[in-house]
Amino acid sequence: MGMDRAQKRAVAHGAGPCQVLAGPGSGKTLTIVNRIKYLIEEKQVRPEEILVITFTRFAAKEMRSRLSGLMGKRAAAVTVGTFHGIYYGILRWAYRFGPQNILSEEEKYQLLRSAAAGKEIPVEDEEDFFRAIAEDIGKIKNSRMDVEKFAPSGCGREVFREIYREYEEKRKAARKIDFDDMLTVCYNLLESRPDVLALWQRKFKYILIDEFQDINRIQYDVIRMLALPEDNLFVVGDDDQAIYGFRGADAGLMFRFREDYPGAEQILLGTNYRSTGNIVKNSLKVIRHNEKRFSKELNAGRKDGACLHVQETADTSEEARYVTEEIIRLADSGIPLEETAVLFRTHTDARPLTEELVKRRIPYQMKEHLPNLYDHFIARDIRAYFRLAMGREDRRDFLRVMNRPKRYLGRDCLTEGEPFFEAARTFYCDKNWMLDRIDQFEWDLKMLSCMAPYAAVQYIRKRIGYDDFLKDYAYIHKLELSVLREVAAEITEAAKPFSSIEEWFGHVEEYSEALRKKEREKGEDEKGVRLMTLHGSKGLEFHTVYLVGANEGNMPYKRAESEQETEEERRLFYVGMTRAKEMLRICYVRTKNGKEVSPSRFVEELLEDI
Repeated sequence: MGMDRAQKRAVAHGAGPCQVLAGPGSGKTLTIVNRIKYLIEEKQVRPEEILVITFTRFAAKEMRSRLSGLMGKRAAAVTVGTFHGIYYGILRWAYRFGPQNILSEEEKYQLLRSAAAGKEIPVEDEEDFFRAIAEDIGKIKNSRMDVEKFAPSGCGREVFREIYREYEEKRKAARKIDFDDMLTVCYNLLESRPDVLALWQRKFKYILIDEFQDINRIQYDVIRMLALPEDNLFVVGDDDQAIYGFRGADAGLMFRFREDYPGAEQILLGTNYRSTGNIVKNSLKVIRHNEKRFSKELNAGRKDGACLHVQETADTSEEARYVTEEIIRLADSGIPLEETAVLFRTHTDARPLTEELVKRRIPYQMKEHLPNLYDHFIARDIRAYFRLAMGREDRRDFLRVMNRPKRYLGRDCLTEGEPFFEAARTFYCDKNWMLDRIDQFEWDLKMLSCMAPYAAVQYIRKRIGYDDFLKDYAYIHKLELSVLREVAAEITEAAKPFSSIEEWFGHVEEYSEALRKKEREKGEDEKGVRLMTLHGSKGLEFHTVYLVGANEGNMPYKRAESEQETEEERRLFYVGMTRAKEMLRICYVRTKNGKEVSPSRFVEELLEDI
């Protein structure tokens, strides 16, 4: 593939700082590898004096492969790695660090659990809780923030500070550093040891950074030190694709670069060679509503192609059926399943489609973890009610729901070997008000036994009073009631297609087993439709993309309250749109979990000129 004028200009940039704004599909990797070739062959720069930094090991591997294909063995001495990999190399040289000095992920979570032990913390999902704590600790370290001023996302400020301090004490006592410490320890080393800094400055005369929009503060500070005094810093990124603010990335550093290097050359790679003209034009309709972005003219290098299609469906079940039928139609026309992607805002949004794909026996793959709705405690409670209604005498089920809602039944009312309700009546024989509650409980189970699952779940929630239990549960455990209600509503809606409780149980088991199998198969050469979150789709491309759940409260996500957060959500939508090469389908629903919802404002922006 030849290069266009902008790419050639970037490749042939001389000395000093340069910022390359690379739109989607504009050939940034092609530009970077040819830039390296130019430095070595035309500027006589020694390969070992060139440092190339990417954000993932996969990207680093691809960069080395492209370099090798372009230059052969001459490129072998070029240093290509991730920020953490490069900084770890510096620490290994300076402090003789080895694997034994680095906390493994398992060790990290063991320390976090130990630091949290004994604290009154209401945890709905332990895995999610500690993941959020770990991410927040990473944000503090990557942004060089004061823990006292940090607002955590996973728990209250005081609890988080206690866990943070205890974690750090335990980590230091073990004489280990975690993944994020690699950056802070490296920064402290280079700042305090000018001689060490000078040595690495002499080694790396030219520094190239890919995906610069994803950089965080401490990575930026270290790179600025390493680039001195010549400042041969070549950074490639796209402010319109800055979507990792939740991980501590600071998109503002792309603008800060212009302030720190006022004489830097700025080059725009503005031609999208990946997507058809219609996809490019429509994606620009959305992203141009962001105010905090570089002014740039982007265009398509291909013909218009198929028109963008926006599909309205009644609810998430109909949306899943629509997308599944489309996938089958595409496969029948010769498009491999692997060339079709369905993108979601959050991984839980994938549930209706995965259920439909499992039912239709259509292979799919999802690299990200997909939590099982039916493993949630609310679903487990409903399953317990259903089993009791079907006449299954299981002591664990009875104990689980006998006070959900509160009936004031005690565990000691159950007698070994005696039917539950008879034992309870014998125990409370002198309390008429308790006998009434027991009679009502038994009557409710009889009513459930002859209902379809959807009606039965509604009966449990409204007639039996389970929704009132959730309200008390959220208050006691300091959880968001809206989240619990959303889960209950989703379980209710998911029960609609089934005519009997037995049929519902069969579906739940089949779906749960399919998810367990997917987890076991991760890492293997999987086949099938690609399902992923918008964040997970970054850097990928597909023949056809379905962007589903394009409703307010989902895109942009309901927790995006500030203008800055909304602009990041718009960038995320833009990233999803620009993954498509040939066809793009955007879907939204009229109702979700029984409630009316409106199309996303991003969909409205697409339709402004129509």
